[in-house]
Amino acid sequence: MVRIERNFAGRPLVFESGKMARQADGSCTIQFGETKVICTAVAQDNPTQLPFFPLTIEYRERTYAAGKIPGGYIKREGRPSDKEILSARLVDRPLRPLFPNGFLHETQVIVYVVSADQENDADVLAITGASLALNMSRIPFGYPVAAVRIGRIQGQWVLNPTFQQLDYSDVDIVVAGTEKAILMVEGGALEIPEETIAEGLLIAHEGIRELIGMQKEVLAELEAPTEMEWTPKRTEPSFADRVIQAAAKRVGDALRVAGKAERSQAMALVRSDIAAEFEAEAEEHGYDVSGILKETEKREMREMILSEGVRTDGRGLDEVREISIELGLLPRAHGSALFTRGQTQSLGVVTLGTPQDEQRVETVDFATEQSKSFMLHYNFPPFSTGEAKPIRGTSRREIGHGALAERALAAVLPAYEDFPYTIRIVSDILESNGSSSMATVCSGSLAMMEAGVPLRAACAGVAMGLIKEEDRVAVLTDILGLEDALGDMDFKVAGTRAGVTSIQMDIKIEGLTVEIMSEALERANRARMHILDEMDRAIAEPRGELSPHAPRILTIKINPAKIGEIIGPKGKTIRGIQEATGATINVDDDGTVTISSPGGEGGERARKMISAITEEPEVGKIYEGVVKSTTSFGAFVEIIPGTEGLCHISELQDQRTEKTEDVVKKGDVVAVKLLSVDEKGRLRLSRKAAIAEMAAP
Repeated sequence: MVRIERNFAGRPLVFESGKMARQADGSCTIQFGETKVICTAVAQDNPTQLPFFPLTIEYRERTYAAGKIPGGYIKREGRPSDKEILSARLVDRPLRPLFPNGFLHETQVIVYVVSADQENDADVLAITGASLALNMSRIPFGYPVAAVRIGRIQGQWVLNPTFQQLDYSDVDIVVAGTEKAILMVEGGALEIPEETIAEGLLIAHEGIRELIGMQKEVLAELEAPTEMEWTPKRTEPSFADRVIQAAAKRVGDALRVAGKAERSQAMALVRSDIAAEFEAEAEEHGYDVSGILKETEKREMREMILSEGVRTDGRGLDEVREISIELGLLPRAHGSALFTRGQTQSLGVVTLGTPQDEQRVETVDFATEQSKSFMLHYNFPPFSTGEAKPIRGTSRREIGHGALAERALAAVLPAYEDFPYTIRIVSDILESNGSSSMATVCSGSLAMMEAGVPLRAACAGVAMGLIKEEDRVAVLTDILGLEDALGDMDFKVAGTRAGVTSIQMDIKIEGLTVEIMSEALERANRARMHILDEMDRAIAEPRGELSPHAPRILTIKINPAKIGEIIGPKGKTIRGIQEATGATINVDDDGTVTISSPGGEGGERARKMISAITEEPEVGKIYEGVVKSTTSFGAFVEIIPGTEGLCHISELQDQRTEKTEDVVKKGDVVAVKLLSVDEKGRLRLSRKAAIAEMAAP
């Protein structure tokens, strides 16, 4: 067994191998603080017949990690949560580019979170642990990878901030990379300038190098594995050259067709003709003509961009596609916007709900159940790309794209205290040709403004691409689906005019320098300003009123000691108010009362009824009270429910009063002024003072 312990970011970090999961090709554990993960890697001996590398990443949280039993009827872990799916995607993205081309053996990496200290997130440990498990195994893999999270608190960068520290941080970004370059970026910020983000990436890379050094220490103490035998699928070079020679010009011509559908048809015709021409020879020797054509398409597209500065749809490298915006399409929705950029189109729809509509989230990262009052759900139907496929539930890609857009827009939401609504955005992608998640940011921002949500600023996003051949580099603005598929980078940046709110980068080459990333960020900023200009022309600020179909929500603050009076015995009082007004009432332990109703009238009635129950006596105020009893020395008057005071006989009228009942009787409604409240809470009332004040001009 190998064990290495070091101090990292102010906490102990422990790498272990040789104790657990020893039948896997590679396995290790990593513990940071008291958060611990088990990481394993296994590859099948025989290659698959699939035309792609079948890599599967699974990230699963065990509820015992936090000393919990799963909630719900079935007391065991079920389908992965959104957090687990997003963490699995985080692990996948920096690892996938480092497997060798042509390796088609099914490979699986599984990460278990087995201890959660509710301070340190396990997702970054999973990336580093998966890298170590792969590098110690027989599986062919590039070189060590590591990941860190960066935060910024009062201008100071923090590596791997705790959950508590993130509450005070204006940056939350996960960065993965090798010793030489960055591979993946994922996270959000509170309108931070691009140059500050670039500065944080440099800090993160220093931490990554330190973690890779620890991996190398572990690997140096392990016996080097015998690399598994595998043979990449090869085609005779002379045959490939003949296919390329026959296809290159036709592929180049097809790539210059501007429309996606027309271009796809032209490429399909080329594939069909070339496949027919070389069919017999390919079948005889098992050559892959389609693979050669794909590489030819990739080469021609990249050369056209690098040599001519021309893209397949005719745009320049920095040019954003044409944008159109339409608001309020759906008459019953609380807010809607159709955002179209080129051949990518998102229908963003906003629904405003009450606190009862919040999403409850159970996780090992927090001791208690969490709730979300803002949700964005992204849907990518097959018709959006002109395909017919079965719909089998929400895909991991849909969850990931939705989370990216949700993070971008969450940074510009109003404070919950100022706008106590549950907000749900649905983005239905109706057309797709690149950057549908960034179109979702735009449609979501527009739909919320159209719904009357008081956003702090409009938010937009754009996807940047990269073509890199040795020293020749081209950064592309607002990439197409083809440029994503055949290019080297998909770099999504969302934000406001003030700065970045969400960022995600995936690459297909072995790393990216910070200099290239800085250039991409600067160009993304220019593109975002252009998109925001177009959005401002459609709607420059949020609507002043909510949709008539949206619920109305009122919030009042009461003395927590009065909560029981609102609830009443067995909930009788609150139920009575709800039945009488049609409003829904939610009472928090801190005394915050939220009243929601389909229309404003019922909510206002409920507010008055609650205020009457919980109102605190105010010295100097005149009340309409009910005489509850009379005595020889005065009358006891109930000025608010449950609160009585004494109106002394001398305070009943200006002249002398011989008998209390000569002026007021039990059950009378009288106006009284609250003169004072003594140290024991006793109220002194005056009828004559109230009469005098009301009579005054």
